Parts: sequence; C-alpha cells; structure tokens
Amino acid sequence: MTLLFGPPGCWKTSLLKALFGNLDQSLQGVLDTSSTSPFLESGALLSAFYPLLNLFSGFLIPQRQIPKWWTWLYYLMPTSWTLNCLLTSQYGDINDEVMVFGEAKTVASLLKYYFGFHHDRLPITAILLISYSLIFATLFAFFLSRLNFERR
Repeated sequence: MTLLFGPPGCWKTSLLKALFGNLDQSLQGVLDTSSTSPFLESGALLSAFYPLLNLFSGFLIPQRQIPKWWTWLYYLMPTSWTLNCLLTSQYGDINDEVMVFGEAKTVASLLKYYFGFHHDRLPITAILLISYSLIFATLFAFFLSRLNFERR
C-alpha cells in the first residue's frame, strides 16, 4: 500500500520502479537458464546466486555495515538499486522525526546515514534500474541465439 501514498502522480513512478525491480529478478532467472543448458546447472547456479543477491542488497546488512572490500558487490547487485530507489522515492523527502536506536532522527537522515540512500541520487538509480533490465534482456537474447538443441 505504500505505493499509493504521496503526491498525485507519485504512485505511478513508484509502481514503475517496482515493475523494473521485478523485471530485473525475472530476467536474471531467465538469463541464467538460457546461459546454462542443463537445468540442474542452472538450479545450482541460481541457488548460489540468490542468497548473495539478498545478503548484499542492503536489506539484511545496510551498505554502511558491509565491509569495505565487499562494497563492490553491493553496487553490482540490482536488488540494492531497487531497494534504494523504492525507499528513497517514498521516504527520502520526509522530514518527520522518528525514534531510532534511542535517538530522534528524521526519516531522510535515517535513510542517508544508516542505509546510505541519498534522495538527490534518485535519477541515477532509476537509470540504473532500466539499464539492468536492458542488459539482462540483451544477454538473454544473445545466449538464447547461441543455444543449440541439435547435439549428437
């Protein structure tokens, strides 16, 4: 229901960002399935990839708490950009105070200093979400064209 809150027209952009986030997940699965021919290899690859995707997305471990030598993986994961885009677009401009960890902070400062999400970087995150979808769709089409069912 958080997609419907905000100024008029805001829910359309949030819905679009959620759509591209789901499209990224679907296209990653399709890309993995098309890049490996046996489905057992594909399942093993996906079962190793999705825990990393969830762990380094910034949901379980915020970006500020990920060790510095693993931050490249955080910036590589499309789930982190989806989470960044959705939370920043919905709550990044709210200056109401909330009690977090025993301190009174604004919602915008909580997103900025705890999660590392900046409201001024919102257009960059939207462009990255769209580019991830295009990259995954292009790679899927490439691997699907290379797939050969006529083996002896």
